[in-house]
Amino acid sequence: ACFRAMATVGPYGEAEKNEPARPLALPSPSVHPAANDDEEAARAAAAAAGDTAANKRPRSPQYLRRRRCVIWCGGCCVTSAVVVGIVILVLALTVFKVKDPELTMNRVTLEGLDGDLGTSRHPVSVNATLNADVSLRNPNVASFRFDRSETDFYYAGETVGVAYAPEGEVGADSTVRMNVTLDVLADRISPNVNATDLIFGQGYNLTSYTEISGRVNVLGIYKRNLDIKMNCSITLEVSALSTVQSKSTNCVASVS
Repeated sequence: ACFRAMATVGPYGEAEKNEPARPLALPSPSVHPAANDDEEAARAAAAAAGDTAANKRPRSPQYLRRRRCVIWCGGCCVTSAVVVGIVILVLALTVFKVKDPELTMNRVTLEGLDGDLGTSRHPVSVNATLNADVSLRNPNVASFRFDRSETDFYYAGETVGVAYAPEGEVGADSTVRMNVTLDVLADRISPNVNATDLIFGQGYNLTSYTEISGRVNVLGIYKRNLDIKMNCSITLEVSALSTVQSKSTNCVASVS
């Protein structure tokens, strides 16, 4: 088909020609995905369907039994570990906790008191044997082993005697009593004694210092070394006409 050209006159008298009209473009064919893309999509869909079917497939009884056994054993192990940990913690804070031993001076007596006339410088000479009754209590669940101990006695700032106790052991939650004996140093106590006091009686104030070192071992796990120190103030009623024993005893002990 032919298109007719049309001419128009412009404002300046020149003829303008319109270009011939172009035909409209024909519609392009539809674009479809390539064949290989379709195949990959189909394979992916099939794989997903296969996985879903496999997941929905029932497990065998053997598999379920093994799984239950593993879960049960794991739960028992965790529970047992927690219970054992709690028990150990409670025992460590209560039963197995190392407690301080208790040292007590029960009484002090003078035995074999003998007063004689001395020299012009010391008119009265006194000889005596001092006997101290000491108790050591162990409140722990394990025994307490202690080394050789020493007790010093003082009168008027002077040492009048030193007593030693052998090493030993105190059983669990028990008490042991020890008797320490020493000879009083007459030359240090005689200057403070006169004949009248010796006959009619007189109170004398003594002080003592005791130190004991030992250790507590609980099942080989809890170990503790202990040092027990005790200071005592003792009042003795001394008389040649009556039994000589402690009138009062006040002690203060510390454990480190």
